[in-house]
Amino acid sequence: MLWKIQQPSGGAWKRICRHWQFYLLLLPPLLYILIFHYLPMGGLSLAFKEFSIRKGILASPWAGLKYFRQFFSSPMFFPLLKNTLGISLYSLAVGFPIPIILALAVNEVKSKSLKKSVQMITYAPYFISTVVMVSIIMQVLHPRTGILNLILGVFGANPINFMGEASMFQSIYVWSGIWQYAGYNAIIYIAALSGIDPTLYEAAQVDGVSRFKRILYIDLPGIAPTIIVLLILNAGNLMNIGFEKVFLMQNDLNLSNSEIISTYIYKVGLKHAQFSFSTAVSFFNSIINFLLLVTVNTMARRLGEVSIW
Repeated sequence: MLWKIQQPSGGAWKRICRHWQFYLLLLPPLLYILIFHYLPMGGLSLAFKEFSIRKGILASPWAGLKYFRQFFSSPMFFPLLKNTLGISLYSLAVGFPIPIILALAVNEVKSKSLKKSVQMITYAPYFISTVVMVSIIMQVLHPRTGILNLILGVFGANPINFMGEASMFQSIYVWSGIWQYAGYNAIIYIAALSGIDPTLYEAAQVDGVSRFKRILYIDLPGIAPTIIVLLILNAGNLMNIGFEKVFLMQNDLNLSNSEIISTYIYKVGLKHAQFSFSTAVSFFNSIINFLLLVTVNTMARRLGEVSIW
């Protein structure tokens, strides 16, 4: 019986030895995940301790839920939650369907050269770094020399300080992100569309089905599993708004709408050295993401029988 239990392990080891090159390729990403994602999880205990640099994490006394209660009772709790959820839901509601629409539109283009040109033009902004992207936004929206204000000046309108208007911050953040990432996010949908059986299109053309109906009854059902899986993953990262871009776009005039959990963690944790408190806030953010991921995945499995697990 013992031999039977050990047999699969020996078989697995033989497969590893036979295909060692493939497993060697898996080693760097595996080490990356272990070192930068799993090992740092031990630092979460900092959220439950009265951390002292002199004593270290292990020797610091336990504080229980003190810092969680401190965050929930803080006057910053609801504004941070509102801003974070506001930007996240805005990004999801607008940014998620646009790559799908772009992929469907590109798939309908018959000219190969035009299709490649559209893909290249929409994909190119993805390679712009966050710092350069924010610099472009500031140049375009500059109150005096920005392109938009120059156009407004031609029509006799007064210049607008876009970056100083707190109410405009979310729209500037979301739509600039769509311009930068829509082409990149559309690639996976274009790949999924290429896997649809061509005979379905041929049969639809013979029956005289219009382009819109082909998209509605062939394309969308064909990529529906991909859409659902990506929606689940996006829901799991709903609270993880890009820190760098928001932080670089912040100023004193738009801070009321631009201060989110990730920038607050940076300011409280690193600038003011409140390590335990900032860890508790980050832990809370991760718990919300986890609950959203599990909830959306469960709903997708029950409604469409497509899920991550």
